[in-house]
Amino acid sequence: MTDTSHTRLLIIDFGSQVTQLIARRLREANTYCEIHPYNKVDAGFLRRFNPGAVILSGGPASVIDEGSPRPPKEVFSLGVPVLGICYGQQVMMQMLGGKVESGHGTAEFGRAYVTPKGNLPLLDGWFEDGDEQVWMSHGDHVSAIAPGFEVFGTSPNAPYAIIADTSRHFYAVQFHPEVHHTPNGARLYQNFIKLAGFTGDWTMGAYREEAIQKIRAQVGTAKVICGLSGGVDSSVAAVLIHEAIGDQLTCVFVDNGLLRQNEAEEVVEMFRDHYNMPLIHADERALFLGELDGVSDPETKRKIIGKLFIDVFQKHAAGVGGAEFLAQGTLYPDVIESVSFSGGPSVTIKSHHNVGGLPEKMGLKLVEPLRELFKDEVRALGRELGLPASFIGRHPFPGPGLAIRCPGEITREKLEVLRKADAVYIDQIRKHGLYDEIWQAFVAILPVRTVGVMGDGRTYDFACALRAVTSVDGMTADYYPFTHEFLGETATRIINEIDGINRVTYDITSKPPGTIEWE
Repeated sequence: MTDTSHTRLLIIDFGSQVTQLIARRLREANTYCEIHPYNKVDAGFLRRFNPGAVILSGGPASVIDEGSPRPPKEVFSLGVPVLGICYGQQVMMQMLGGKVESGHGTAEFGRAYVTPKGNLPLLDGWFEDGDEQVWMSHGDHVSAIAPGFEVFGTSPNAPYAIIADTSRHFYAVQFHPEVHHTPNGARLYQNFIKLAGFTGDWTMGAYREEAIQKIRAQVGTAKVICGLSGGVDSSVAAVLIHEAIGDQLTCVFVDNGLLRQNEAEEVVEMFRDHYNMPLIHADERALFLGELDGVSDPETKRKIIGKLFIDVFQKHAAGVGGAEFLAQGTLYPDVIESVSFSGGPSVTIKSHHNVGGLPEKMGLKLVEPLRELFKDEVRALGRELGLPASFIGRHPFPGPGLAIRCPGEITREKLEVLRKADAVYIDQIRKHGLYDEIWQAFVAILPVRTVGVMGDGRTYDFACALRAVTSVDGMTADYYPFTHEFLGETATRIINEIDGINRVTYDITSKPPGTIEWE
């Protein structure tokens, strides 16, 4: 579903780890953009895409090396503004008549400060309090700028930190404005899109209306089935598609016995009762837990759950009859990974919960109305559609569910204890007003029993670990700094209210070296 109704900005990706952040900064400014790898962009692509501006991303290569990545030369004859970031600056200089070199003590990695040299509209709002903090990450450096360019900012190791050819609207910076450690970077991107004439018409209200029209045009009178997990992505996709085609959509919600407390009831109530949406509630708890009985290896758990989910979904979806389309909550980061020049694992990793592989097995065509959106945009669209805040703001929940929060062998007893403990923990977080500050929080029940004393008696029950992390995208994370008072209060509640737990710990491992989930 490539958008053609908005002026589009093209980001040419040279392999930077933070290219997606460029897109996020632009989307936050209500500007539509797409990321495409350099080796998929040629003169024909540029004609079809017809960008209103181009950004050249950073990347790990050296422009000096033979065969290093290049954009098509036609980028510089489109007559639109072009912004080069780090490697993008260097490749711009190399192609337009400047010079790039390695060494000579001008590499920079980490925090640096840029001093202004003259006035440039791209830098409106910069340097108001002196030199501007930026984040550098470059080994090569520009040693001579191309004809027509002037210097507008320098750093101790980058004499050409900010350069521009204002007559052609070409701009280039050696640092990364998109990252958190360039505090005023968002303003630079806002200035660039303003210079390019973008009007900020990329809103969730507009996206909603356009998506509905596109769904109707794609589906026609055919039936659509959707695997509904109750998570944000599938929930928003289902409500959007239902708004477009009504009862042509049937959702299949698989209860695998690995959900949180009252989760199945909440999902069914919202979609069947509140939205009056055709919904198949597949109670397959006995099947999943029977197959997982005695299994302790985490990867084996994941494979069993993934295979069973596909089998069960296929069985129940077949009962719909005549369905031609499968709806998925695929997001834009998945799309970027799937077309990147280096390849990417995202779509495969998610196959256990976005029903990957089913279109081929069932002969279905895909409807993916969220494939242009980042996670925060999906939440904004959910608010636009009127979904309850309790669903829109939910913490991420893994596809294998509680199976990977129950290290070791899974039993019904352990799952029941885990559900109750997790409910108390989340209730505590909400009561203290901390839920929205935390990226993800949960309880893991540990595969050990410990001795305790309750009253005058001896106990021999499970230990559990509380986990809560802060993060932006889940790629890195740090533990949430609860007060000792909060932890003590929460541990007391869990031990007093939950039979089966007599010891509570708090996991303070960051990611890396750990992962957010325990398995």
